[in-house]
Amino acid sequence: IATPVTALEIMVGKLVPYLGIGLVDAALCAVFAVGWFGVPFRGGLGAFFLTTILFLIVILGIGYMISVATKSQLGASQYALLVTLLPTSMLSGFAFPIDQMPAPIRAITYLVYSRYYVSALKRIFLSGAGINDLVPEIVAMTIYALVIGSFATRAFHKSLQ
Repeated sequence: IATPVTALEIMVGKLVPYLGIGLVDAALCAVFAVGWFGVPFRGGLGAFFLTTILFLIVILGIGYMISVATKSQLGASQYALLVTLLPTSMLSGFAFPIDQMPAPIRAITYLVYSRYYVSALKRIFLSGAGINDLVPEIVAMTIYALVIGSFATRAFHKSLQ
């Protein structure tokens, strides 16, 4: 409480290690996808890591915001499942193709942050897309990162409870 740091600095200090762990996990997943499962990697590593970093910033910001707003670990884990796992698995194009969803559901997928990451990964791995080809996905994830980061820093208060 007495330290001269801002809420943003505290948030960044807490989340940077998890960003590193997420990047290592993503790299290992990519290595296994290519080496073990034979998935072609036709795109650039820069595009892969840029989109992964943006996605991790969004996810970590959501997790931080949930942890600040929720008083119990059980409640936080339930909110996290509801906000992250369900939309990511059902509406991102990961499990079900978006173009085969009904039009109203397809419209909702534009609000799901993971849709843009899944789309970017498909295009990087299979189509050889580079950073210039992924501008819509990068812009969408950047907007999400800025909005979620802003909400997360505003939700945090340096005080004893």
